[in-house]
Amino acid sequence: MPQSFDAIVIGAGQSGPFLAARLAGAGWKTALIERTHLGGTCVNDGCTPTKALVASARAAHMARRAADFGVVLDGGVSVDMEAVKARKDAVVGASVKSLNDWLRNMENLIVFDGEGSFVSASEVAVDGEVLAAPRIFLNTGARPQVPEWPGIDTVPYLTNTTMMDVDFPPEHLVIAGASYVGLEFAQMYRRFGSKVTVIDRRKLPAPREDAEISEAIRDILTAEGVEFLFEIKDVSVENTGRGVRLSLTAGGENRAIEGSHLLLALGRTPNTDALNLPAAGLSANARGFIEVDEHLRTAVPGIWAMGDVNGRGAFTHTSYNEFEIVADNVIDGGERSLAGRIPAYALYTDPPLGRAGMNERQVRETGRPALVATLPMQKVARAREKSETQGMMKIIVDAESKRILGAAILGIEGDEVIHTILAYMAADKPYTLLQETMHIHPTVSELVPTLLGGLKPLE
Repeated sequence: MPQSFDAIVIGAGQSGPFLAARLAGAGWKTALIERTHLGGTCVNDGCTPTKALVASARAAHMARRAADFGVVLDGGVSVDMEAVKARKDAVVGASVKSLNDWLRNMENLIVFDGEGSFVSASEVAVDGEVLAAPRIFLNTGARPQVPEWPGIDTVPYLTNTTMMDVDFPPEHLVIAGASYVGLEFAQMYRRFGSKVTVIDRRKLPAPREDAEISEAIRDILTAEGVEFLFEIKDVSVENTGRGVRLSLTAGGENRAIEGSHLLLALGRTPNTDALNLPAAGLSANARGFIEVDEHLRTAVPGIWAMGDVNGRGAFTHTSYNEFEIVADNVIDGGERSLAGRIPAYALYTDPPLGRAGMNERQVRETGRPALVATLPMQKVARAREKSETQGMMKIIVDAESKRILGAAILGIEGDEVIHTILAYMAADKPYTLLQETMHIHPTVSELVPTLLGGLKPLE
């Protein structure tokens, strides 16, 4: 006989554990199934460890810049990668331990270690057992994509997951993919002392962004010694015994790159293949995602999908927001939904990029009259005082309603400053209110009203 539960949660990323805890706290007998490790990508091989590595890389970078601030380091600067990894592991370990201690000792909650797959729309098999519940919630996340390049199976490539085991600076790290994961690793390992080459099929890095933002990101990393090859095609790889050789065309020219290590950062594939979706009456779309409505409900009553697996967001904060929506709907009887959710995210290069709302291309596609303004970070006193003047601010507003449509802050503290703008967007307030609000000096945020003062028609 199946074990009976009030709810089953499959996957313990950034939605699953918190939803399971809320359900258990509401008195529901709950099963939480996780095949690898609690916390998912974010805690184990995503946000937490990479930001710990970014912090170490920044420390090395600032130490090399010490003379710019009148500080003399007689002994020079070196990086102990084993110590860097140990620090990262300690940060991750503390988070994982906290999650395990919390969840495995919670009343009304049982954690099952294993792969969950559907037996029916109300039954799930895990580790030789069958669990049954009228409500099932999916939070199975995604994994790194592996391209179908000739020779890829012969090469010991790295992904964001296996990079977590690296405790040395690769002699020459070749990174396939110039989006967020690839760019963060590129800068970080260049600062650790590796030669770094980034290849991408597009013309610029960070393809979601407007061209001037992407160009600025490219220039920042290029200035630190990261090499880029864009518009690549016809890639094949081979194992040289000492590393990897990539043959490709870049901008129409034949090229060959030899690296000691290859990191794949080409996007992610949703973890739906092991779920046996047809047994539940579900199917994945052409991209492998489980489609959901604005309340995260799948096509089968009693089954919800949250996080990366539903294709509605690919960030820790979008996944956590979806836990909040589902908990509000299922436990509290509320009506929260994805409707009106403002896209917001950050790129953790140094300086970081904070983004909210639409970019210029998306605004143009709406056909609405708009105003736009840009401001170089050199204009920001806080940036000059810290000698970190790279980057720019950009904002777009609706010319008629005066509502902010989108913004990008590429510069020191850009990932924090963007929240000021995001708050006004969520409150549905005109940009003039933000422009007229007195800000504290000296901060980066104080230049947002100045930025708004430069608005001009988007032509």
